[in-house]
Amino acid sequence: MIEKANGQKAEEKIREALTILNHLGFPRQQQNERSALTLLSLLGLKPDSNWEDATDPLMGITPMMDFFHEHYGKRYAPNTRETVRRQTVHQFMQAALIVANPDKPARPTNSPKAVYRIDPSALKLLRGFGKPGWDRHLQKYLRTVKTLKRLYARERDMRRLPVKLANGQEIRLSPGGQNVLVKKIIDDFCPLFTPGGYVIYVGDTQTKWAYFDSDALKALGVKIEEHGKMPDVVVHHVERNWLVLIEAVTSHGPVNPKRRQELKELFSGSTAGLVFVTAFIDRRAMLKYLNDISWETEVWIAESPTHLIHFNGERFLGPYAD
Repeated sequence: MIEKANGQKAEEKIREALTILNHLGFPRQQQNERSALTLLSLLGLKPDSNWEDATDPLMGITPMMDFFHEHYGKRYAPNTRETVRRQTVHQFMQAALIVANPDKPARPTNSPKAVYRIDPSALKLLRGFGKPGWDRHLQKYLRTVKTLKRLYARERDMRRLPVKLANGQEIRLSPGGQNVLVKKIIDDFCPLFTPGGYVIYVGDTQTKWAYFDSDALKALGVKIEEHGKMPDVVVHHVERNWLVLIEAVTSHGPVNPKRRQELKELFSGSTAGLVFVTAFIDRRAMLKYLNDISWETEVWIAESPTHLIHFNGERFLGPYAD
C-alpha cells in the first residue's frame, strides 16, 4: 500500500489526469478514476513523476491494472478487466489517443495478447501539460486529431474480413475474436450443409450486428428483443425449413444444455425447426469443451469442413420435437 505522503501525490496526479480527459472532450462516462489511471499507466507516470517525463510503454490490460495497484494503491478485481477494456481503452482508441497493437497490427483487439501505446502526437501534447502554451498546443492537437481518427478508422477498415452472403451481399467483419471462424462458417459450412440457405443474422466481435434481416426472422415467427442472447450466425435452410443456430467458439463456450435451452426459448415462436450447431476452428479447440456439448446438437470443425459430428438423437442434422 502506498504511504500517506505518496498517496496525496497519487490523488493529485489522478486529478490532473481527469483534467486532461476533460480538456480532450471525453464524455462523463470516461471522466473517472479508472480512465485517469489507465491514461497514467499508458504514460508510465508514477505519483512523483513530472508530466514532461511521460513515456509510451507498450501495455496490455492486466499490466495496466497492476500499475494501478503498484503505484497508486488502487486495486481493481480481475473481473473488471473487461470494464477497463470496453469502457476506457476502446474509447481512447476511438479518440485516437492510443493505438492498438502497434507491434502487430493484424492482432485482434480483443486478443488476450492485445497491447496498447499512446499515440506519438498525444504523447508530445501531454508532456507539455501545465506548462506555458498548453492551451494553444491543446487547440492545435484537437484540430489535427480528427484527421488521425479518419486515418485509424481507414486502417481498421482495411483489416476487416470480407464475407459474401448467398444473396450476393457483401459484409465486412472486424478482425477480432471469433470472426475468422464466422467467416469460415459463411464460406464453408453454409454452402455444404445449408445449400440455398438464407443468412438471417451474422454477429460481429465489435459491432455485434454485422448483418441482421429482422423481417426475415419475423416472417418465421420470431421477434428478437435481447441482442446479447443471439447466436453468432443464424441461417434459414429454406428447402428443409430449418432455422440453423450456430455458435462460433473461440473464447466463449459451445451449445451446452443451458445454452440450448436459452436458444430454444429465444426462438420458441419459430415456424421452422431449430437445429443447434457449435463450430470450432480445429479439433484441439473442440477437445477443451467436449464434455460441455449438449446432446441433440451438431459440431462442425473448420479444419475438416466436409464433416459433422452428431451428438446422439435419432436423426443427423435436423430439428427435434419437444
